[in-house]
Amino acid sequence: MPIEVINLSHSYKEGTPFEKQVLFDINLSISAGEFVGIIGPTRSGKTTLAQHFNALHIPRQGKVLIDGLDTKDKQADLVSIRHRVGYVFQNPDYQLFAPTVGEDIAFGPLNMKLPREEIEDRVRKAMAQVGLDYKTLYNRDIFALSGGQKRRAAIAGVLACKPQVLVLDDVTAGLDPRGREEILTLIRELHRRQNITIIFISNSMDEVASMAERIIVINEGRVIMDDATREVFARIEELRSIGLQLPEVTVLIDKLRSAGFNLPAGALNVNEAIRVITAALREMEARK
Repeated sequence: MPIEVINLSHSYKEGTPFEKQVLFDINLSISAGEFVGIIGPTRSGKTTLAQHFNALHIPRQGKVLIDGLDTKDKQADLVSIRHRVGYVFQNPDYQLFAPTVGEDIAFGPLNMKLPREEIEDRVRKAMAQVGLDYKTLYNRDIFALSGGQKRRAAIAGVLACKPQVLVLDDVTAGLDPRGREEILTLIRELHRRQNITIIFISNSMDEVASMAERIIVINEGRVIMDDATREVFARIEELRSIGLQLPEVTVLIDKLRSAGFNLPAGALNVNEAIRVITAALREMEARK
């Protein structure tokens, strides 16, 4: 299901003395099945842009088309759009509200007015997808869950609506390394096995580099880069100039290149770094 953004601008508190424009003439498209990362400095407009993708924000200037449907069309079924483009918030407490895990995950399918049997089946399958045990957690108090379990429950509630697009807003923030890797593995599997379009917003450059196939860079409300992940992270000085930290392996390779090692730019993960460094060391050894 494609998403197209056309000349999108957005202001908060529009028409008041406190009006502040946060997006400026954004144009981009996201094709079905893509894994896209969105990065940028704090308050660059990442979340505001992403919340237009499932009609949490409705454009006042410009358009957002979801599978050809204009979200500001008065005839558009916004509830249906939000089921098809699922949004997972950074803080799961903003998303979870029902007394129990099962009730919370069932909320979306209930609003879709599905038969009780199908709702139950969707809840069971969604919990299995995210690694939540149905028998032990279905009736668990939602706020008795750990941070990682809450993230999983929030994702399950979205998956139960069978979205075609999943927007993930910094969903690993605050998790310990194990919990973070478990969530990232889950996201990879959803994309690989179900071909769900993933839009992944993160402040972790290491996560984005290891996950996304394409990266959109937002700065001061404008798209300043939109390219393959490797091409974006090869633009080291430009990223640094807007205050973005680079992936650790990218920094390492850059330092080695500056020290005179003949290494290609743009390594995105540890395995790639090991490969290019090993190749360079072998080449040096062969020259002796």
